[in-house]
Amino acid sequence: MQVPVLPSTPAWHAPRAGAASDAPAAPRRTGLRRLVSPAAITGSLTELAWVGAHTLLYPLGTRTERLRPDGSYRPHPQPAAVRALFAADPLAARIPVVLVHGLVDNRSVFAVMRRGLRRRGFTQVGTWNYSPLLRDVESAAEALGQHIEEVCRATGHDRVHVVGHSLGGLVARYLVQRLGGDARVESLVTLGTPHGGSRWAHVLPTRLVRQLRPGSALFQELAAPAPACRTRVTAVYSDLDQMVVPSSAGRCDHPDLQARNVLVPGVGHMSLPIHRGVVDEVAATLAGLRTEADDTPVAAA
Repeated sequence: MQVPVLPSTPAWHAPRAGAASDAPAAPRRTGLRRLVSPAAITGSLTELAWVGAHTLLYPLGTRTERLRPDGSYRPHPQPAAVRALFAADPLAARIPVVLVHGLVDNRSVFAVMRRGLRRRGFTQVGTWNYSPLLRDVESAAEALGQHIEEVCRATGHDRVHVVGHSLGGLVARYLVQRLGGDARVESLVTLGTPHGGSRWAHVLPTRLVRQLRPGSALFQELAAPAPACRTRVTAVYSDLDQMVVPSSAGRCDHPDLQARNVLVPGVGHMSLPIHRGVVDEVAATLAGLRTEADDTPVAAA
């Protein structure tokens, strides 16, 4: 299966270019040449700037917010781009969206994405904080499941969307794949999630970090058959991810999940939730415009 490559700034609802394009493919850089390319340098500088800004925002995100519908964000009247995003399914704008952060982080990492999704017409976008003293992925997945149940009760919806950054995506995947969370989660989008583990996990010996080692018992469990899983999964990953090593581990290749894998070139790990192209891709996915049939390559910016 070919992997779509995400442009840096696609239109909110732009269709992907087909594989039959007659434009010549650019040669792929490898190794050192890729790391010193203009795109990689720009991505690295953006990553450094966002990490500094995120450090300042971090204290503001220590408390979990409650999901509350905001009457000022409605599908109509809205700009033409927003109306087009939900043209096929206007009710998709009202399905609650739950954003789940990564390890040693909090909801402040979604400051840009949360606002971006609301500007694109999603009326109920909330975040969820889990404990920084998290013991393991399993317990976090159980807690996320309880939070989603609360969201469903509060909003009256039977199902939600989940967007998980880094470890947050793995927690959500465990929920839908192993704990029956697919009954509540309509679609899951992961950003820079180590679906295949990360070599950095060998640095720390804590129980949670050991679970993130390639081939760990956790990943063996996630590799088990899951034929009844109903949640649509999209894995967005980058070739410049400093935390998911190798970067291909950001792909989700479980055969039963039939996941879409979207490559974003030249974007750092922490920059994924603020990247405009990523926010556009998340919005299009949650609006139902990205399906398995869309899994074709497009030109990178």
